[in-house]
Order: sequence, then structure tokens, then C-alpha cells
Amino acid sequence: MRIVFFGFLTMMTVFGCISPNSTFEKIPPGIWRGALLLDRAPVSKYGDDRDIVKKFDYDSELPFNFEVVYDDESNFHIIIHNDTERIKVTDITFGRDKATAKDTVIINFPIYDSYIKAIYEDGVMEGDWVVNYRENYSIPFKAVHGVADRFTMVDNEDTLNVAGKWNCTFDIGAESEYKAVGVFKQDGKKISGTFLTETGDFRYLEGIVYKKKMYLSVFDGSHAYMFLGKVMEDGTLTGTFRSGSQYTTNWEGTRDESASLPSAYDLTKKVSDDALTFSFPNVSGQQVSLNDEKYKGKTKLIQIMGSWCPNCMDETVFLQEYFKKNPMDDVAIISLGFERYKDETKSIASLKRFKERMGINHEVLYAGYYDKEAASQKLPQLDKIISYPTLLFVDKNNKIVKIHTGFSGPATPGYVDFEKEFSNTLNSVRSK
Repeated sequence: MRIVFFGFLTMMTVFGCISPNSTFEKIPPGIWRGALLLDRAPVSKYGDDRDIVKKFDYDSELPFNFEVVYDDESNFHIIIHNDTERIKVTDITFGRDKATAKDTVIINFPIYDSYIKAIYEDGVMEGDWVVNYRENYSIPFKAVHGVADRFTMVDNEDTLNVAGKWNCTFDIGAESEYKAVGVFKQDGKKISGTFLTETGDFRYLEGIVYKKKMYLSVFDGSHAYMFLGKVMEDGTLTGTFRSGSQYTTNWEGTRDESASLPSAYDLTKKVSDDALTFSFPNVSGQQVSLNDEKYKGKTKLIQIMGSWCPNCMDETVFLQEYFKKNPMDDVAIISLGFERYKDETKSIASLKRFKERMGINHEVLYAGYYDKEAASQKLPQLDKIISYPTLLFVDKNNKIVKIHTGFSGPATPGYVDFEKEFSNTLNSVRSK
């Protein structure tokens, strides 16, 4: 493997990426600007000898930033940036691809069962983001070293102010129309925040305002979200929301500091007072029942989730941290995984990776395919499942007492208050 020496002082002064005379064997350390090309194929393909085009199109590309950090001269990891969120990715391979005879990097997101494969050449990566559980689904990807700005528009004096809360509607006019609350912070042209919905939040969004428009994006290895908005003459926001390359919808918002959503405890209802009962295989293939001896006499938290779901991961982290601070021998957690593979073997493998990577000590069971109607049939005590995750508070007699739908994670302003609310609810159920 050839050793590449990278140390252009001018570039380092402008972008602040790496120190002079840094030595590395693979790709340059420091900041990168990546983008998913939502509407078009990349200009050059694997093995194409034409120059790689570095132009970005902000209406069709979803940008994000990441760092390359070397652990030693040969091994590195990356850190994806989304506002204050930092996602460390260590499952990375680099080497000469025999098919193309070019240096190739593969960045795996094993929890989400997706990966980026890209050719590296002269400070540029170009390839695809591939989602394994979706048939023939990939989005062209490119990245340029040394660019710290997520959106690189020219500075402008006419800065739009979107800070605060917005009462929003998505899928306007469609049967699937739903409400959301936009919550944004702003520092000059830079903005951050999220949209809260009844089923969870849209992660750590980051972007800018430019003239009369706002641009926000997030990429975490699972979700690829892009929001465009424009301020109309009456002060309302109207725009588009893109999730990956195959879903686009419209949205609009009105500034409203009192905007709110229904309580997450009021969205999913139980339709029966019958005791909850189920039996599903765990990640080792063993059947686990709610009626097993180890669960008798305990309060149960039943987490309806999927390994592919970042909000489920946020909720899992919350539960782990909460019970680390507040150990309770009389409380048991069981996660019911509804996966995007219809093949049981692949689904159990995904859940096993999730359990291992997250360091989960409680049982994670394979409950079936993630289709919400199909999932609802597995738990007939509920009127419906409308969100992953959904958390059931179950008493010592296996009766459902409370149901919490969705999860608004640490990107949301209400996250701190949720812990107190959760604690009160759990203690109330424990006392029954």
C-alpha cells in the first residue's frame, strides 16, 4: 500500500482540516463533505477514467459532514456530524478493488444493514449508499475532502429568521396528512432543530437559511432526510420533504410558539383487558414467553421496535441509561423486533447485531415483519400499532396499564422532561 503525504498549507489554513505534514496510508484525515445524489446518477461510474465532477446541486443533493480520524498510521474510523450529534463508525475496510483496480473504501452501518462503497482518488470519494433490506435500493454518493460547510452557498446579508416553533402539516391534502411541530435554533445563517410528530422526531437536522429559503438535512446510516422551505409573502413556510430517493412530499408551517402535539400516551389504545401473552424466538432461536417463570411477579416494559429504526435506538439508549442509574429487580424489559426482511433468518441476524452493538442485556425477540397491520395482529390487545417504537407498561399480572407511542429523542427540547414523566408512569405501574 503506497503511503500518501498530504500537507497543503493553504488548504489547511482555509479549512482547518489537518495538521501540516500529516502522514497516512489510506484516505486523508480531517473534515469531509459528503452528499447523496437524490435525482441523478453520478457523472462517473466505477472504473470510469473521466474526471470526477465536484459540483453540488442543492435541490437534488442531500449533504452531510463527516470526519476521518486515524487511530494509528494504518487504521481509521469516521465520525458523522448532524448538528451536535456525533456518530462513530468503525466498521470500515479500505483496499484495491480487483474489479476496478482502484482504491475503494467500504463504510458499513451494521445496525442499520446499510453501507457506503466508494472509489477514492485525489481527495474525492464516489460510489453508492446501499440499503440491503430494500430491493435494488442505492443512492449515488460523493464526498470531497477539506470542505467543512454542509451547504456552501455564498454569504448573504438578507438573513431569514426561522428560530422558534412552527405549527406544520405534512402530506397536505393526502389521506396520510399529519401534523408536526418544527423547532429551530438559528445563529446567523446557520440553523438546526427538528420536526416532532406523533410517532417521533426527524433527528438532528442541520442547515442554513439563504435569501428566502431554508435548507436542512440529516444522514445517520439509516435515515437520509432533506427539507427545503421557502417563506411566502404572508410569512408562512412552504416546502418539500425528501426521504431518500423514492419519497417526496410537501409541507407547510405557520409560526406558533404554542404549537403542540397530542400526548404520546393517548395515541395507541388497548381494546381488551385480557392479560398480554406472546411467545417469540430470541436471537439464539429459543422461544421466550411472557409467561416464563423469570417474568412472574414483575412489572414489564414491552418495547415494540425494529433494528432499522433510529428512534428505537434512541429509546433503547434511554432505557439502558435509566436502569443503569435506577436499577430495579422487579422490572423486566423485553424488546419485540419487527424487521424489514421477510426472511426470518435475516431478521434474527439483524436483531442479533443490534443487541450486540447496543450492549443489550434483556431479551430481544423476533416478532415478525415490520408492516404495521401485520404487527398489530400479533398484539390483539392493542387497537393498532402506528409507530416504531411503541412502549407498553405492563403490570405484574401482564395487564397493559399505559402505552407510549413513538419516541422524541435527544434532538428534541422535551427530551429532558420525558425522563421525569417516564419515571412517574413506571412507579405508578410498579405499585399496582
